[in-house]
Amino acid sequence: MQAVAPLRAPLASAHGDHATALRFITCGSVDDGKSTLIGRLLVDSRAVLQDQLASVSRAGETDLALFTDGLSAEREQGITIDVAYRYFATPARKFIIGDAPGHEQYTRNMVTAASSADAAVVLVDATKLDWRSPQLELLPQTRRHTLLVNLLRVPSIVFAINKLDAVDDAALAFEHIRGALERFTQAAGVSIRAAIPISALKGLNVVSPQPGWCGYAGPSLLQLLETLDITPAATEAAFALPVQWVEKFHDSADTARGRRVFWGRVAAGLARPGQTVTVGPSGQTAVIAQVLNHVRHPQDVQAGHSAGLVLDREVDVSRGDWLLAPDAAEPSREISATVAWLDDEPLVPGRVYWALHGHRWVKARIKRVVHRVDIHTLAEADATQLEPNAIGHVELALQEPLATQPYAQSRLLGSLVLVDTASHKTAGAVLVR
Repeated sequence: MQAVAPLRAPLASAHGDHATALRFITCGSVDDGKSTLIGRLLVDSRAVLQDQLASVSRAGETDLALFTDGLSAEREQGITIDVAYRYFATPARKFIIGDAPGHEQYTRNMVTAASSADAAVVLVDATKLDWRSPQLELLPQTRRHTLLVNLLRVPSIVFAINKLDAVDDAALAFEHIRGALERFTQAAGVSIRAAIPISALKGLNVVSPQPGWCGYAGPSLLQLLETLDITPAATEAAFALPVQWVEKFHDSADTARGRRVFWGRVAAGLARPGQTVTVGPSGQTAVIAQVLNHVRHPQDVQAGHSAGLVLDREVDVSRGDWLLAPDAAEPSREISATVAWLDDEPLVPGRVYWALHGHRWVKARIKRVVHRVDIHTLAEADATQLEPNAIGHVELALQEPLATQPYAQSRLLGSLVLVDTASHKTAGAVLVR
C-alpha cells in the first residue's frame, strides 16, 4: 500500500464523473473522531452558515461533532447511534457524507450506509495504539469495518490516521500505524487507495494540505476525495430490473400488448423495446414492447435509473419479481453466502428468517454454518454458530427459488437482508458467493 495513489486533475466539464456527487462514509472504532472529521470538512469547506455554527457551540467553542449527532440521545451521550447524512460541495464536485457509528451494537447501521457508498474513510485513532511499536496491533473495530467495506465492494477505501497532533512523535506514529495497516490489508487482500495523516480537531491535512507534516507530502483528505470515481452503473451487464410497483390499465382497449406497466429501478444493463426478458422466479418470457422513463416519456433507460416496462403480452408479474435478460441468473432454492451477522442473538443452524431480495420476501432457513472469519488473524475457523457482529460463510435453504448472482458480479442481484420473523429486526447482511 502506497502512502497515496497518484492524483488526477479534477474534471472541468460538468458532464464528467466528477460532476456527480461522491457518496462516502466515515467508519472505524469508537471515538476515533468520525463526527469531528465531518464537522471539520463542513466548516473548512465553508459549507455551514453562521447560525449553524452558533447552534453547535459550547462555552464559546465549536463542537464539530454536533453537526452530525442529530439525535437527542447522541448529543446527551456523545456517541453516534444512527447514520447521519450531510451534503456539501467544492468547486470540483459535490459530496454526500454518511457518518457511521463505531459501536459494535450499531454495526448494522454502518453496513446499511456502506452498501451504497462509493468510498469509505476508515479512521484510526493514533492515541489508542501502541504507536511506538513497529509491530503494533490495530483495534478490532478498525479491522471489522475494513473487512466489511471490502466485502460490500466499496470501490475506494482510504485510511485517515487521526489525532497525530496529540502524540509525541507524529512522524514515527504515522510510519508505524501505516505499516500495521499495510500488513493487515495485504493479508486480507484489501485494496487501499491511500493512508493520510490528519488532525480532525485542528484541521491538519483535512481540507488544506500540510506539506512535510509526519513526513507526508501527498494531498489532503478532501483533495484526494475530489479525485475518486463514483461507482459506475452496471450498464454493460445483462439486463435486470426488480419490480417495485405494478400500474394497471385494465380499461385499455389495446390488446396487442400487455395492459400493465412494471415500474422499478434498472439494476443492470439497458431497458429497450424489442428485448426478450424472463420473469424471475416463474421463468415466463415476454418481449419489452415499450420503455418509459421516470417522467413517462418513451426512451431507453440504463442501469441506475427508474423505468416502466410494458410487455408484448399479459404475463403473471407482481411486486418482488425480477425482469431479467434470458440466462442472466438461474433461480435456486440453495444459496452459499458470506454473512455479516448483525442480530443480538447468535446465528444458529435451523433458524428461519425472512429474506429480502430486491423487493421480494421469502422464508430462509439456516442450513449450515460453514466457517467463521477471525478478524484478528483472518483465518477461517470451523463454527457451529455466528456471534453478533461476526462474519462467516453459511448455507441457506429458501422456501421459494430466487434468481441471484454472486455479489462480486452484482451488488443488487447478489445481496439479501435477513430479518427476524418475530422482532422484525435486521438480522444479517447476506452476500451471495
